[in-house]
Amino acid sequence: MKYVVDSALCAAHGLCADTAPDVFTLDDDGFNAAAGRTVDVPEHLEAAAREGAAACPESAIQIQD
Repeated sequence: MKYVVDSALCAAHGLCADTAPDVFTLDDDGFNAAAGRTVDVPEHLEAAAREGAAACPESAIQIQD
């Protein structure tokens, strides 16, 4: 699976990284570091990626199966 972060929607809440720190990282300004890119998720972290995406109040993270 993959995920993509919509940079226009990311509001730097940081809940994705709080929920799934092994999947999501933040840049120096608190925004998702992968904003605007598609990222491959290792199979063993897929559940964490889904939880982190669901934690985003802006729905900025889309999971692609």
